[in-house]
Amino acid sequence: MRLRKLNDEVLVAEEPVVRVSGADIAALKRQALTNPRQRIRICAHPSTEDRLHEMLIVHTRGTYVRPHKHVNKSESVHIIEGEVEIVFLDDAGAVSDVVRLGDYRSGREFYYRVGDPRFHTLLITSEFLVFHEVTNGPFRREETIFAPWAPEESDAAACGAFQARVAREAAARG
Repeated sequence: MRLRKLNDEVLVAEEPVVRVSGADIAALKRQALTNPRQRIRICAHPSTEDRLHEMLIVHTRGTYVRPHKHVNKSESVHIIEGEVEIVFLDDAGAVSDVVRLGDYRSGREFYYRVGDPRFHTLLITSEFLVFHEVTNGPFRREETIFAPWAPEESDAAACGAFQARVAREAAARG
């Protein structure tokens, strides 16, 4: 597969028919481990202006995804490999819902879709999380709202404490 590198975390497929193999996933996992934020994605859509955005994303265990919500967008996620808790939070930062996902063979739910703007984050419980995400485009940075009560990624200690608190609240929800 021909890929164009936008940065260390974003690759864009440059084929008329995008195909992804197990070897491609293995290569992405190795690359994710070398990135400071421990993540990487292949965009199957050629441009941020496309009306449909499809991405194959790899995160490692412990990757911090700052809680955020999307304005005027829907988002669906299908787990290919690994396990994750998608944690939804209310406007004050309290856990409001938890969706525990795993790949099809895990026995867990393996897909979710959300259509309204809700703060959410990921708690990755496996070594790697490989997932297919679909959302509507075009991409506009201002349509992603980060939770003001959540730490920025630059403060590792605060991020760790935040993730621990969210994990405790998520576990209490059963």
